[in-house]
Amino acid sequence: MTTKLDYRWHLREVMATRGMFSTTDLRPLLAERGIDLSASQIYRLVVERPERLSLTTLMALLDILQCRMEDLIEPVAARASGRKAAAAGGDSTAAGVGEYRPKRARITPAGE
Repeated sequence: MTTKLDYRWHLREVMATRGMFSTTDLRPLLAERGIDLSASQIYRLVVERPERLSLTTLMALLDILQCRMEDLIEPVAARASGRKAAAAGGDSTAAGVGEYRPKRARITPAGE
């Protein structure tokens, strides 16, 4: 079976090492390179992990931050979901919520 890959996005950390601590610092620098993103788009790009990213935006970020792609994007092995791991014979003592779920209360009339 092939290993599924995932990634970590390090834009915020790379910006911090370059002395850029605000997402608004990127907007004029991207605009100089022909990338016109709204303030909210830039905020999401910095704070969240992008699912889609144009190559022109990626190349502009690499140019602005004077870094390589490996500095921004770190490939990692994807984690298996808890359900699939348990079904595949995972450790039954693994931390889960199954035994900690609340029990439904039974309400009986006062006279019984």
